[in-house]
Amino acid sequence: MKVWRIWGIYHFKGDKQVEHSPVMLAEALEQLAIQTDGLYIDCTFGRGGHSQGILRQLGGGGRLWALDRDLQAIRSEIAGQLQNDQRFTLSHACFSQLHTLAATADMVGQVDGILMDLGVSSPQLDNPERGFSFLHDGPLDMRMDASAGLSAAQWLAQVPEAELVRVLFEYGEERFARRIAHAVIEQRQQIPLTTTRQLAKLIEGAVPFRDKHKHPATRSFQAIRIAVNQELDELQQVLGHALAVLKPAGRLVVISFHSLEDRMVKRFFRAEAGAKYNPGKFPIREADIAKGVLKKGGKAIKASPEEIAHNPRSRSAVMRVAEKA
Repeated sequence: MKVWRIWGIYHFKGDKQVEHSPVMLAEALEQLAIQTDGLYIDCTFGRGGHSQGILRQLGGGGRLWALDRDLQAIRSEIAGQLQNDQRFTLSHACFSQLHTLAATADMVGQVDGILMDLGVSSPQLDNPERGFSFLHDGPLDMRMDASAGLSAAQWLAQVPEAELVRVLFEYGEERFARRIAHAVIEQRQQIPLTTTRQLAKLIEGAVPFRDKHKHPATRSFQAIRIAVNQELDELQQVLGHALAVLKPAGRLVVISFHSLEDRMVKRFFRAEAGAKYNPGKFPIREADIAKGVLKKGGKAIKASPEEIAHNPRSRSAVMRVAEKA
């Protein structure tokens, strides 16, 4: 079999080549500063691309613990293959369980690096049955963990109109949030919304005009997905947990794909770097000023033009890195 230039991770099934390009793989591995005998956590296993990259750089004494809240990722073929590696452990868990899992495994304060690749994964978007995409008709689900919580259809069937307006405006930055929310409430009083196509068409009808090169349902689908999965709450919790789990000089690498996530990560890093507050003119000793536990990170890292050409999903990716003091 002929293999062309390797950009990401390749799997072979018979004579068929299946390529997965984890976003900013080389940058993530570089920023984690992997030690061959180190202990690392991949908080978003997904298709396993980043985990495979980390394992390639670990020696026999290294360990990698990966998490994912999506059971399909946990039960995937690549997950099964990697679990034959004694250095690798995979757990079905969401971000908010990180500290509990680390404490159970006696890893608190012992981890050399943590990687988070946020947002929805390509397998989730590509599978119509998951209900994440308005480009394919399927059940209106959107749950990253399909075994728990309300589906998007169930959530839309009971959410108050004012709350829906808030979610669309804050999480989707949707300027026509009121129009869309009102249309959803009117629709559900007659026929419940149960498919992605129903919701996409409703939004198209509610929006008076569309942006160039963007489907009118893009922002609303993002907002509803974030609300259904409580993504921002989970992110806020895991950032705090990471500080406790990392050892001194341990690295935290976060890849986000929209401004809400990136803004939260940026503010968290800034808040935990240096003095926790400015005492102003009050007479106070330097030693009494609460300090953060992160060293100031550098500038945000973006995907290279070459990667964007190869993997368009990386276009919106922003990587931020911090080190525990």
